[in-house]
Amino acid sequence: MSDTVLRVPAPVHARHTSQEAVGRLRRRYRAETRFRTYGVVAIAIALAMLAWLLISIGSKAYSGFTQTYVTLDVFVDPEIVDPDGDRSRAALSRADYQRIFSQTLYAMFPDVTGRSDRRALRAIVSPGAGFQLRRMVLEDPSLIGQTIQVEVPVADRVDQLNKGNIDRTTPEVARPVSDQEIGWFDSLVERGLVERRFNLGFLTTPDSRLPELAGIGGAIAGSFFTLIVCLVLAFPVGVAAAVYLEEFAPKNRFTDAIEVNINNLAAVPSIVFGLLGLAVFIQVFGMPRSAPLVGGMVLALMTLPTIIIASRAALKAVPPSIREAALGMGASPLQAVSHHVLPLAMPGILTGTIIGMAQALGETAPLLMIGMVAFITSTPDGFTSPATVLPVQIFIWSDSPERGFEAKTSAAIVVLLGFLVLMNGAAIWLRKRFERRW
Repeated sequence: MSDTVLRVPAPVHARHTSQEAVGRLRRRYRAETRFRTYGVVAIAIALAMLAWLLISIGSKAYSGFTQTYVTLDVFVDPEIVDPDGDRSRAALSRADYQRIFSQTLYAMFPDVTGRSDRRALRAIVSPGAGFQLRRMVLEDPSLIGQTIQVEVPVADRVDQLNKGNIDRTTPEVARPVSDQEIGWFDSLVERGLVERRFNLGFLTTPDSRLPELAGIGGAIAGSFFTLIVCLVLAFPVGVAAAVYLEEFAPKNRFTDAIEVNINNLAAVPSIVFGLLGLAVFIQVFGMPRSAPLVGGMVLALMTLPTIIIASRAALKAVPPSIREAALGMGASPLQAVSHHVLPLAMPGILTGTIIGMAQALGETAPLLMIGMVAFITSTPDGFTSPATVLPVQIFIWSDSPERGFEAKTSAAIVVLLGFLVLMNGAAIWLRKRFERRW
């Protein structure tokens, strides 16, 4: 009979504290530490890139929010403004008010006599100064024949010089401002007539070919009208579709296909919706191009999938016991949904709607397809007026060669980001304020 060796299993604590087990634990902890380190490094890189982007845009935007003004004592010459003396509005409207500023500058610099020098001297003041004086005279014709003090913007070249964006040490042939023009401007500065301050007109005036006169007031109004149309169309339709699909629709292949298509539409490139709006709303129905009405309808089509998906998620988060309790008390299915389920899901629905509207506010491609890239020099006063929106205005300015538009582009981006942050902040506040955890 052979000898039998009995193998007694090692104690449990011995198996877990063996050198092999300790090595596995150490490798596992090192892997976890590396993973955490990768996450921290990724977040740090993302924050650094975001900070770099904001600093880059903000440093340029500061110049776009300010404007250089010169204060001049101008004589509203009746021979120029109202040669017939009848004070008719038609005569006052067609007068050459820019000539009045030219005469004022000639009187301030009497040594300038040559034709080319005089042309350069009067170019210091923005061509928009004449429109400003005309508006003042039309509002108060009694100014004719008086010497009044008027604060007007300088031309973009001079504005960039005052802001330090043009290097004075650069050779004259490589500068957009000549040494003579710099001398005239420095003379105005020494007289205390030049001031650089916040340009409120940037937020209130419409677009212009001149950088010193261009503003985003028209684009803000166009974005407002467009978002109103988008909200009025997308919110009720999206919520109604979500309620039907989540609460009442039978579960079959047809509704499954609808759900799949809604999810797919949320991932469709936005320019496709612009092509749809161009083909249907403009070419088939003949609706006006570059109008907030059409732009809002296109953005509503794009925003619908987002609102439906968010609304369905909010409805699904309501516990079934709420529905069962309402039905047990004798309420109809419609009453249970409208009186109990929908109010409890409304914070989530509003959050999804605001996020969808914020996405619509930042869209450019679909609006380019329906003509909202047009150059609009007036503020829209209705849903069918020609208009543009903030993202399109930024796109137009970014392609302009003038130096002043570079800063104004960054400033417009800051304003757009501000609106987006406010809308997303409102969504977060609504979710935190009214959300219930079941």
